[in-house]
Amino acid sequence: MLKNYLYIFFISMVPLIELRAAIPISQGIGLPFLQSYVVCIIGNMLPVPIIYLFARKVLEWGADKPVIGGFFTFCLEKGEKGGKKLQEKAGKGLFLALLLFVGIPVPGTGAWTGTLAASILDMDFKSSVAAVMLGVLLAGIIMGVASVTAIGIFT
Repeated sequence: MLKNYLYIFFISMVPLIELRAAIPISQGIGLPFLQSYVVCIIGNMLPVPIIYLFARKVLEWGADKPVIGGFFTFCLEKGEKGGKKLQEKAGKGLFLALLLFVGIPVPGTGAWTGTLAASILDMDFKSSVAAVMLGVLLAGIIMGVASVTAIGIFT
């Protein structure tokens, strides 16, 4: 049982996959929803402060390196593009826009991209983490409802 919780915890930490995959997997392997929801939230949020404080610097440093440069440039451009798009749509409602960007589970959005975008937009740390946290909670609820509904339909 512990092995399954560790499994979904680490899946929640993976960029682009995050809890959007971990919650359906937890429901597919029969874990209780509330416990798996909490484990996935913690796993998804654990990298957020590190991403905010260091990711932009690391990506800028590695963008011109031979082996990793292409991937780092891709990540940096994705964060910048996401940040600019977010800022254009949001104006003064950047907190809510970041929350929704992270919270609506579509490909390319999530805690990693949202935190990187907030870092690039120079949002303050507390607002960024709060918006991302609320977005992760929202995404978890959406994925939980979708997973439980899908399992109910197919069983």
